[in-house]
Amino acid sequence: MNISNVKSMADGLFAEASFLSQINNDNDYEQALALMDELIEDYDQYVSLIDLLSISIERWEAEAEEFAEFNSRIENLADDVAMLKVLMDQYNLKADDLKDEIGSKSLVSMILNGSRQLTKDHIQALSNRFNVSPSLFFNQ
Repeated sequence: MNISNVKSMADGLFAEASFLSQINNDNDYEQALALMDELIEDYDQYVSLIDLLSISIERWEAEAEEFAEFNSRIENLADDVAMLKVLMDQYNLKADDLKDEIGSKSLVSMILNGSRQLTKDHIQALSNRFNVSPSLFFNQ
């Protein structure tokens, strides 16, 4: 390993894309998301860069004022409801769209407002639909 070369390449990389290690504004955030979209296409080749970039994105989303309200709402939800809301948001779904996994629109609404809970069968069906681990619906 030539330390001088590594330092020089790192200097060049971070001069071109400083947001890899620290997102400082909305423009950096948008560039980070655009780069992540590109890197994901060849995940195995860019896994190390994806890992680095994901830390920067997660930190920005946890600390940026524009996410404060969302983060507060999610923080105050039970893990299962929070995960359900995140999935619904990511896939742009309404309560009626989950009838195959949970049941009626009213049941989904009751789960979302905390008056009912997801069952083991609901969690398994949601995990299958969205290809996520059932553990994401439980306290970590």
